[in-house]
This record gives sequence, structure tokens and C-alpha cells, in this order.
Amino acid sequence: MSAKCAVRSSILVVALGLMAQTLSACVSTPPPAPEQMSRTQVETAPADLQLLCASAVAKSSGVNSAKILPVSSSKIDSKTYQVELDAGGKKTSCLVDTEGNVKSVEPV
Repeated sequence: MSAKCAVRSSILVVALGLMAQTLSACVSTPPPAPEQMSRTQVETAPADLQLLCASAVAKSSGVNSAKILPVSSSKIDSKTYQVELDAGGKKTSCLVDTEGNVKSVEPV
């Protein structure tokens, strides 16, 4: 075997080794079980209920509704959500039920 042939063989072996290593890194792990996913730990309020809270905060605070932004929400019980809002830099909390009735609006 000539020196050129030996070099080509070495390069081929290294290239195949790198390819095998790269492909072995592509093995995917299974996704976590649904109860282990962060989105299933806290149920957020539906968008329409968040908007109802934003409207209620605008009315009670006198802040332009365009400056009110829901920043987080969570389910309190089977029929009630708590929505945290930023009303022009002021933090506000709103409780709303699944029927769309705003129960309370309070500064935080």
C-alpha cells in the first residue's frame, strides 16, 4: 500500500468515526410525562377571561385599556381564576369566574 493510499484510508476512517459520533448524538430522549410538564402544573386563565379582567381594571383605575397587560394567571379553584395585570406600571390582581363575572379588582 502506498503512502497516499494509507493517508486516504486514515482520513476515511476518521471521517466515518466523526459521522458515527455525530449520528449517535442525534438520538432523542422521550418527552416528559404530561404531569411533569410545567404547563400542566398551573392552568392559566383563558384569553377571554384575561381580557375581561383587563377591561375591569381599566374601568376601576382610569388607566387607558391599551396600557393594561395581563402578565400571569392561574386557576384558584374549579370556577375561579386569578389574573395579574400591569396597569401602566401598577400591579393589579383580578379574580374572575368561569362564567365571566369579575369578582374583585385590587392593587397588589
